[in-house]
Amino acid sequence: MTPQRQLVLDAVRDLGHATPEQICAQVQQSAPVNITTIYRTLDLLERLGLVRHTHLGHGAPTYSEQEHQHVHLVCHACGEVSEVPTELLAGLAEQLRSASGFELDATHVALSGTCRGCGAAS
Repeated sequence: MTPQRQLVLDAVRDLGHATPEQICAQVQQSAPVNITTIYRTLDLLERLGLVRHTHLGHGAPTYSEQEHQHVHLVCHACGEVSEVPTELLAGLAEQLRSASGFELDATHVALSGTCRGCGAAS
């Protein structure tokens, strides 16, 4: 692990869920690095199983540690992202497996809808 790669991994861990641009800004506080290097490093770290990406809507993916496993709930109205345990999708995962042989990776899922606060306001 090179020092630059370690800085990228540390930034992912420190930020929780972060876009490549946010990770780049964090790393640049310690070392000169460009966004291309960040993308390449994130790709390598994902292939090594150290980080994973999730698409939380339109735009860049967010990255988090591999062990950081949950389902993301994204509010259309306010943009809030909350997390729920992957076990909540166990029934759906079983139905998909039985019906089509499809194995759901619930740790790589973002569900869109309206959060409690925005739902109550409407």
